[in-house]
Amino acid sequence: MINNDVLRSIRYMLDLSDPKVVEIVQLADPDFALDKDQLQGYLKREDEPGFIASGDDVLLRFLDGLVLYYRGRDDSQPARPLEPRVSNNLVLKKLRVAFEFKDVDMHAIFDDAGFPVSKPELSALFRQPGHKNYRPCGDQMLRNFLKGLTLRMREAG
Repeated sequence: MINNDVLRSIRYMLDLSDPKVVEIVQLADPDFALDKDQLQGYLKREDEPGFIASGDDVLLRFLDGLVLYYRGRDDSQPARPLEPRVSNNLVLKKLRVAFEFKDVDMHAIFDDAGFPVSKPELSALFRQPGHKNYRPCGDQMLRNFLKGLTLRMREAG
């Protein structure tokens, strides 16, 4: 999925203001410069004037910031290095960690979106890429997860 779409979806799902998104990114990396104008460009659709394609660095810091925002920072652990690339599997993993979802929660979210996923399918998404049972998460699967999560979050909020 396009990084901008993921960023836009999560921002809508959590009803985050622009300053809050910047604050969340700063949680992951206080030295990372992201201003409101850049963020506005990232949140626009591709066909809108002022659109800026979001790099992996912005989305990774936002996802890491979400984990810190919802779970807090563990000062006893060293800071994790940024992954080299964003994948749909990584987005799922970061959201799962941030919201402390268990397997049953993940299945319920997919079911809410009308996209049921079997237990082996779900566990394959969280395996290491070299593992024989690893399965890459497709764009449609991530879109449905974000849709189900949005339904859950907007309903709860």
